[in-house]
Amino acid sequence: MTAPKPQRIRCPVHNLIEFGTDQFEQTLWRAIQTPPFQRLRRIRQLGFSDLVFPGATHTRFAHSLGTFRMARQLMRVIRRHVEGSGRQYREHQARVALAAALLHDIGHGMFSHAFEPLAKRLKLPFAAHEEVSATLIRDSDIARVLNAELGSGFANDVATLIERKEPGNLYDAVVSSQFDADRLDYMQRDRLMTGVQSSGVDPVWLLANLEVASVRTGADDKAAGAIETLVLGPKAVQTAESYVLALFHLYPNVYLHKATRGAEQIFAALMRRLLRLVADGHTAKTGLAERHPLIRFAKEPGRLAHAQALDDLVFWGALPMLAEAEDAEIARLAGALRGRALFRCIDVRARIAAALPRRKGEEREKHQARIALACTRAERLLRRAPNRILTDSYSRPPYKRVQESQSPLNRILIRTTAGAPPQDMAELSPIIAAAEPFHILRAYVARDDDKAGRTVENILRTSMQAGGEDGQA
Repeated sequence: MTAPKPQRIRCPVHNLIEFGTDQFEQTLWRAIQTPPFQRLRRIRQLGFSDLVFPGATHTRFAHSLGTFRMARQLMRVIRRHVEGSGRQYREHQARVALAAALLHDIGHGMFSHAFEPLAKRLKLPFAAHEEVSATLIRDSDIARVLNAELGSGFANDVATLIERKEPGNLYDAVVSSQFDADRLDYMQRDRLMTGVQSSGVDPVWLLANLEVASVRTGADDKAAGAIETLVLGPKAVQTAESYVLALFHLYPNVYLHKATRGAEQIFAALMRRLLRLVADGHTAKTGLAERHPLIRFAKEPGRLAHAQALDDLVFWGALPMLAEAEDAEIARLAGALRGRALFRCIDVRARIAAALPRRKGEEREKHQARIALACTRAERLLRRAPNRILTDSYSRPPYKRVQESQSPLNRILIRTTAGAPPQDMAELSPIIAAAEPFHILRAYVARDDDKAGRTVENILRTSMQAGGEDGQA
């Protein structure tokens, strides 16, 4: 029998990603060869971002490998600290977490996160990619590979970890937290591939100053306990702040770019129209054959196998036929994507904020409440507007403030001096503490659709009046 040999993959972010000769890593290498994992080669990490950043063609496949590499580095830190304190390193929990880091994205739909709002709007059973990942890990070729070599319950343990919304222990935090392997990879990878010069991260220094500490849990003394978590040392305070600010800059510069989000809205509108036509028995009007993967999905959108048959290449390959569809709406939307004739963006929130300046003596919170009120009314009216007006609304905090009663595993904790209890990043950094959530509200209309543009302008005027009336609902 031939002895196993190490496997190496070249990566533009991490250089070499290696899989060793031991049973565990050889099993993970075989899991990579399965169809569900290989499908990730055909799904781009940033969806439609290459329409803005030509270099952003990297895939979920590359990101998954990078996440595994970062998880292995974090796990080495855990092993060093656990064994250095004379305690037992939990090999099974570590292996489950490493496998989860590698497999966490196999449930993504085509164009990554761009597919999820569509699935949620259509109330599909697999709207959340984490749930799909867990299902595939339990029921696909991946389960057979993992269970055959690592034990009959191993695949289920990996799937359960991915399903959790919060990390349950120190090892879980490597996979899912605000300082996890996923973020440590994609923040570096997305910055490199888009060419964005801000948002730099120093993972070498962060890892060099990472340690394990026991942190108090519970909001009161009676309920208080302790849990081990990853903590950064005092030399990494500024680097940790830069880490959070890097994510703060990636969102407006890359993830929330108006052109990228506009393309996502066209894609979603096209898919909704396609599903409606097929449901009404008008498949021929789409321009696609009955056996095309998109049509099969449209006929039975609740079947996971049909969703898994879709990827970015399937969609792009269908565009020439969709652009010649008998249905005018399908043809219009497909032509816009194919030729990058993206719709005009009307930044509703920015327009409202500019029209509602802060009044003399007005507190900032009240001013923001007036803007929020006007935006809420605008969004409600835009949702009722004709379908040719596409609405994009999104909110996200750059750093999630976690209550003291919640687990510290999902916080970025820093020890400022030797022996001192770790503190939350937001407590140490006034910049992070003051960072407000991202809010966007945009409307997209075809550049030649003057009527739709006028409708949006009328909605803006009505909403601005609402925000100017002392912020009262």
